[in-house]
Amino acid sequence: MKLIYKRLDKDGGGEVALVPEESEDMWHAYNLVGKGDSLRATTIRKVQTESATGSVGSNRVRTMLTIRVENVEFDMQACQLRVKGRNITENQYVKMGAYHTLDLETNRKFNLGKQHWDSIHLDRIDMACDPSQHADLAAVVMHEGIANLCLITASMTLFRAKIDMSIPRKRKGMCAQHEKGLQKFFDNVIQAILRHVNFEVVKCCLVGSPGFVKDQFFEYMMQQSVKLDQRPIIENKSKFVLVHSSNGFKHALGEILSDPAVTSKLSDTKAAGEVRALDTFYTMLQNEPSKAFYGLKHVEKANEAQAIETLLISDNLFRSLDFAARKQYVTLVDSCRENGGDVKVFSSLHISGEQLDQLTGVAAILRFPMPELEDTTDDDDEA
Repeated sequence: MKLIYKRLDKDGGGEVALVPEESEDMWHAYNLVGKGDSLRATTIRKVQTESATGSVGSNRVRTMLTIRVENVEFDMQACQLRVKGRNITENQYVKMGAYHTLDLETNRKFNLGKQHWDSIHLDRIDMACDPSQHADLAAVVMHEGIANLCLITASMTLFRAKIDMSIPRKRKGMCAQHEKGLQKFFDNVIQAILRHVNFEVVKCCLVGSPGFVKDQFFEYMMQQSVKLDQRPIIENKSKFVLVHSSNGFKHALGEILSDPAVTSKLSDTKAAGEVRALDTFYTMLQNEPSKAFYGLKHVEKANEAQAIETLLISDNLFRSLDFAARKQYVTLVDSCRENGGDVKVFSSLHISGEQLDQLTGVAAILRFPMPELEDTTDDDDEA
């Protein structure tokens, strides 16, 4: 994301101009645009014209439009953002107050105005415009016959390919068929990697499986890449890291991201930091439950005592249409930071973010035990 300008008033209102440079930036825009905001961008409008003879024709024109946002939709698979609202400025093609839908596009500027820009919004802009946040990696989790390939960015996990094949069992007299089926399966996984992984961007490609499947695959892949002169794989051999996973399904991704063997490789990625923080929380919850709590009421009480060491909070909570509820979470984050706590905002498009959402979306690791909170009932913890 490229920041063109940021003009904020003393009262917290103002406008920013941004240019999305890649598909992931649409996710950042989705977290910035809210109901009641003003959004200005170019759009295509179908216009009807009437000639002197009375014949009616229509053509599509590109025009600049400013709308008051009423609804925001994000297509996760296509990484597209659609914003619906009413026109609030004079336009020769669109009447004042008329509904229109803006489709934000990459490499096209949009202007976003808010009555109040809070710290979460400003942090999101800083994160989106910081190149160091884009430490991308790829991962393949597999077992015999099943493989899932995904791309992991700073803000989301994109599942790009699923290979599901039936492989004959390794039985007496059937070894040749088993090997043939396994090689065909491996070939399909290699093709998925070549198709979806851009090694100029990806810094590491994790390959996880139970047993020795990953080792067999890696050995076969390197043999085939030399045989077929597949340069992207040969030149990036060092980027492949083999790790253990319990199976080849999507949920195993969180398991391989938390493997100590790959922690150093992923130390500069936001996704790995989230996984480690959530693992620490679960360990604390099991071993020292008086130092780990989840749910808004419990976490707020811990914050009042300045006891929070690490706050874990889902970005889902900041997209709430309830302004009062959103403000409550923003105040919690600001207060925790003022008290010296470390705040980790989890992306709901990561495996770790999905897990945190199941724990109400907000949790905390404390500096010191607060056993009195364990006896507190929390009516606000219903997800």
